Amino acid sequence: MRIALAQMKNDGTIKENMHKSIELMREAAEKKADLILFPEVQLTEFFPQYENKDVTGYSLSAKSEEVYEFQKACKKYGIIAVPNIYLEENGKKYDASILIDADGQINGTQKMVHVAQAKQFYEQSYYTPSDDGFKVFDTEFGKIGIVVCFDRHYPESIRTEALMDADLILIPTVNTKSEPSEMFEWELRVQAFQNSVAIAMCNRVGTEGNMHFSGESIVVDANGEVIVKADDKEQLVYADIDMAESKIIRGNRPYTGLRKTEFYE
Repeated sequence: MRIALAQMKNDGTIKENMHKSIELMREAAEKKADLILFPEVQLTEFFPQYENKDVTGYSLSAKSEEVYEFQKACKKYGIIAVPNIYLEENGKKYDASILIDADGQINGTQKMVHVAQAKQFYEQSYYTPSDDGFKVFDTEFGKIGIVVCFDRHYPESIRTEALMDADLILIPTVNTKSEPSEMFEWELRVQAFQNSVAIAMCNRVGTEGNMHFSGESIVVDANGEVIVKADDKEQLVYADIDMAESKIIRGNRPYTGLRKTEFYE
């Protein structure tokens, strides 16, 4: 399976970012990618850096025109897409990624479970924690899980999806140059190794307000080895992943199967 990570910068408006996203889908499909992963809140500025930002017009429903445009593009270009949007559902708003199959049908939605509240990450001011937890989605290539940004800092997130037999876990994120990049890489490598699962993390780039996004989108295999890591420039990052490898490695190195859960609190 070939995946593409859309390491994007914010172009200013939902319309402009939407146009760029569709163009990146087209380009990725031309390069024979089977799936394209986008960074967190790709259609707008990273508004949670502000404690009281007016975000009128930023939220979308699963039936919004923008989501439908992604669906049409998936079908047109024959590619799976995983956009991340500011989702409004049943009167609540979430940080959510939607997995859209290559036939244009929505396979499912993963909402952020753990919601941060810290300097430049005032996410509790905008987001509701997920009401339906972690999920793994069946695709034609294997089982794919999504862990949204901050969730990856909790080992239970990736572990839970690995226990649901995920072959690949996708992470849309917003990492900055002031954060510990090397630590973030090792965080993924260790979790990939301990859970025998491939992980791909897609970040944004550019400067917005006082935040300087670092890029460095990365793909790690189920042995914890780095397949590819980008720099801080806007680009599509490609990686070829053997989706069967996760199950094989998990069978040969059965860490998860040997857990003694009766002793855990």
